Amino acid sequence: MRKTTLLTQARFAKQGETLAPISLPHTWNALDGQDGGNDYWRGICTYEIDLPDPTSGKKQYIEIRGANHVATVYCNGRELGTHKGGFSTFRYDLTKAMKPQGNVLTVVVSNAPSEIYPQNADFTFFGGLYRDVNFIEVDETHFDLLKDGTDALFVTPYGSGKTRVDLFPVNAKGCTVVVELKDTQGNVVASAKAEAEDHNVFRLKVEQPHLWDGLADPYCYTCEAKLYKGLDILKLDPIDAVTVTYGYRSFHVDPNTGFWLNGKSVPLRGVARHQDRQDKGWAISKEDHAEDIAIIKEMGANTIRLAHYQHDQYFYDLCDHTGFAVWAEIPFISKFIPGKEAHDNTISQMTELVAQNYNHPSICFWGLSNEITIGAESEELYQNLVELNALVKKMDPHRLTTMAAVSMVPMDSEHVYLADLISYNHYFGWYVGDAEDNAPWLDKFHALNPSVALGISEYGAETITTWHSAYPENHDYTEEYACYYHQEMLKVFEARPWLWATHCWNMFDFAADARDEGGVQGRNNKGLVTFDRKLKKDTFWLYKAWWNPEPMIHIAGSRFVDRAPDERTITVFTNCDKVTLLVNGQEAATQKAEHHQVVFKDVILADGENTICAKSGDVVSNTVVLKAVPTHNYAYDLPDGNAAANWFDDPAAVAARRPFTYVEGHYSIKDKMQDLMDNPQTAAILGKAMATIQSSSSMMASMGADMTKGPMAEMFKIMRLSDMLKMAGKVPAEFKHMLNDQLTKIKKD
Repeated sequence: MRKTTLLTQARFAKQGETLAPISLPHTWNALDGQDGGNDYWRGICTYEIDLPDPTSGKKQYIEIRGANHVATVYCNGRELGTHKGGFSTFRYDLTKAMKPQGNVLTVVVSNAPSEIYPQNADFTFFGGLYRDVNFIEVDETHFDLLKDGTDALFVTPYGSGKTRVDLFPVNAKGCTVVVELKDTQGNVVASAKAEAEDHNVFRLKVEQPHLWDGLADPYCYTCEAKLYKGLDILKLDPIDAVTVTYGYRSFHVDPNTGFWLNGKSVPLRGVARHQDRQDKGWAISKEDHAEDIAIIKEMGANTIRLAHYQHDQYFYDLCDHTGFAVWAEIPFISKFIPGKEAHDNTISQMTELVAQNYNHPSICFWGLSNEITIGAESEELYQNLVELNALVKKMDPHRLTTMAAVSMVPMDSEHVYLADLISYNHYFGWYVGDAEDNAPWLDKFHALNPSVALGISEYGAETITTWHSAYPENHDYTEEYACYYHQEMLKVFEARPWLWATHCWNMFDFAADARDEGGVQGRNNKGLVTFDRKLKKDTFWLYKAWWNPEPMIHIAGSRFVDRAPDERTITVFTNCDKVTLLVNGQEAATQKAEHHQVVFKDVILADGENTICAKSGDVVSNTVVLKAVPTHNYAYDLPDGNAAANWFDDPAAVAARRPFTYVEGHYSIKDKMQDLMDNPQTAAILGKAMATIQSSSSMMASMGADMTKGPMAEMFKIMRLSDMLKMAGKVPAEFKHMLNDQLTKIKKD
């Protein structure tokens, strides 16, 4: 039988440095990939790993489950090959290079810029051998270990319990293959045997199979294949065996009614997930994976988009047994790289993704790309996508293909109709426009394309738990604005069950070393849970109130402790019908919940600390402590320029961070660009301002003087001037104030 040994120790060196001991899995960017500055180390590094002594008469293989981006493998100085792609499993045959003793594996890994995807994306590309490395010994007769990194065992359930099993033995002439299908108790429910061939195909039948039914009942079967060296298996022991998990389920997507599982309507509402952790990068443990699954399940999501690359097999296994419907994709992302090498890399990464994850019942959708038209649309790009879609349909005709389109892709673009399904990454209410802009856009698309199944693959708002406001607005990074935004999005989705899936961006904060926003460097803070998984933001509890039926109550704003007289509205998230609010043990009010939310306005607090309790009968309750203070605590405000103020800052600089003044019924920098252009007075002010900005901003200059034409036109119409100023780069605060002061003098008609 095959023997697998997990290799956990290695010697490591960056290029030009001396080898030193480290533990596997490992990344060299665990710290510098998350600290900001867009300066994390990208280059070539070397790992040396001592191998076990070989067993005579056996074959030896090395299995690497993740090496980013490119890995060249040597055994005792003999080059075995180069793998291009940082997220899939790959193996090499070591046998001919092995010595009786003292064998050393050398793996040269590079995350340096290249033609291998991804190269342009809003996350850190952690380098290293960041997943498990295994040494495998097998008999010369075995199931193929070089079959695209798979177990060479593919199970295809179809019909009512009908099951096709494909197997690929090697060196197996005169041998016997036995297949057994087993239920969760280990009972054999179907079996077959045949003389081994290069490709064995079995067709079996399981009577009245127990269905894999998502979160309601994620029932899984196992398929075990054994290989016997001979034809009379009663007298023999197996020489190799492999086992995979699979499940019986049917699903489809209807453009007007959404996702259906096993004949039942199941609206898919969930999250996207990156695989990194604070201070660990991508070199995370099984316990880390299990904790992520538990947090997502607690919130009540039923689907996960595993972005933007192939994730660890262990996580797909967890999805199988938990019941999530999964979107799995390759890192064909952001910026198309022309040329044969990049094209071939998309094909190889997709081949490995589908082959290695073919058996997972949780996976329902194969993702072809993410925002790949950001650079521009082209015929070469389009044909690359067409080829990827055809490849997936050939390898796996039983699942659906999809793409995540960037927001400005036209509603009638040929990209909309390429895959089985389409989803959009929309940030109306964060990067551009208002949260209220989502509903009309969705309705317009649905009316224009009634036969196209539409989903939302990304939406979100940066949320930093330091910042708070009783009067939240876009780009203030507060928990309160994020709660408003996500509440609006959830209402939009509830009213449109025809959306085939929605995936919030993101479940967890993650590393993006180029970012510097909201006073936090090196991080995308759109997560519902913090990077270290220690703090569930208020938005997490909002989603739990909507999606998890287990009775719950959560008082939002527990970190917004100091409350001035005009800041004493208390918001409660709940899935109960009504909520009673108690202040210092005394009942203040009882109100019915609307859209899983109760808002108690202008709650009377005593000076100093107040104990606030929200409850629903004797079922559930939540208690926080808030402090009544005479004036607003400015420590909760994000200073202008997205950088936190410190006690040692220059007083003049702090004064320049004065809040903007907005006059009701008058224009301001918070108005949309189109509205400002429609008024002659504000258009004149805007024109002068844009000329000044374009002369000093390469970003704005590249967009041209007239942004009302071309692919950015639709985005331009709903973009606020404040958003445009942010896009322009480091526009001085004094200039923003001057511009805002000019606009606030003009009254709206």
